[in-house]
Amino acid sequence: MAEALHKFKLKKEDTVEVIAGKDKGKRGKILKIQRDTDRIVVEGVNMVKKAKKKRKQSDRGGIVEIEAAIHSSNLMIVCKKCGPCRIGNKLDGEKRVRVCRKCGEAL
Repeated sequence: MAEALHKFKLKKEDTVEVIAGKDKGKRGKILKIQRDTDRIVVEGVNMVKKAKKKRKQSDRGGIVEIEAAIHSSNLMIVCKKCGPCRIGNKLDGEKRVRVCRKCGEAL
């Protein structure tokens, strides 16, 4: 089975806003990108409770809250000038730069 290669426009450490789902309107930084499943882990978004086992004597077991992955289609990058926006590309000499589609500022 051939696997489709997705070119993500979002990168780690980008600030994104949730545009759909239970956490709509929340903003956070990207912590992890799972390219094979098109899902992204965002700081403070899609929090779930998970039972954690005690591994060492000093560790604390019990129920902890962690961020779960959210589908990339439910996220939109945030521009510093104009808020949530789509991403475009421009050539700056030899380099390709990601830019905001609304105001044209580099992201």
